Amino acid sequence: MATRHLLGDLASAFSAASPDLKVDVVSMGGVEAAKQVAAGEPFDAVVLASGAIERLITQGHVVAGSRVDIVKSPMAVAIRAGSPRPAIDSEEAVRQAVLAAARIGYSTGPSGDHLVALLERWGIAADVKDRLVQARPGIPVASLVASGEVIVGFQQLSELLNVDGVEVLGLLPEAIQGTTTFAGGVARASTQAERVRELLAFMASPAAAAIKRQHGMEPVK
Repeated sequence: MATRHLLGDLASAFSAASPDLKVDVVSMGGVEAAKQVAAGEPFDAVVLASGAIERLITQGHVVAGSRVDIVKSPMAVAIRAGSPRPAIDSEEAVRQAVLAAARIGYSTGPSGDHLVALLERWGIAADVKDRLVQARPGIPVASLVASGEVIVGFQQLSELLNVDGVEVLGLLPEAIQGTTTFAGGVARASTQAERVRELLAFMASPAAAAIKRQHGMEPVK
């Protein structure tokens, strides 16, 4: 879900340059996407966190050797617009912001896993356990923040940008940043493997860099 808007724009840019090939993007939570690809649903390409792509390759559902790293997506912190702004300029400041928050939103994806690992590292997992609110698969943390269901939310920056009622405080400090690399691969079910490779190569090319930055992400190279 973190890449849904980006992929739509990249697909449009690719189709503009290759008018003989129309690209349809279907977005869903990463867990569901992996399940559908593993079930042999007729997708040509799949884009997921790199670890999920590697698992699909190992299982034989994505063609070995077809992985292409597309974009790096950093984590950010957000609050409801107009709420008090906690400091997040250091690891300790973020820890204190979490401890002070009545409800903390996080995702089912890589950013959620990273936050849980931080809570364990800080020794506060038990203290905040009852205040954690995990967004349902396919639901952005930003929606929890905007509705007031949580006080502070952690997710990829791309998921938090340009959402009404949500104010992005900034990226996590470098010392605790949890950047996710999203990669694409050719689905085993595809009958157009070479065209998929063209699409993925375009998505990873310098020509796509500006589009990625517009969505709060960075090229891999």
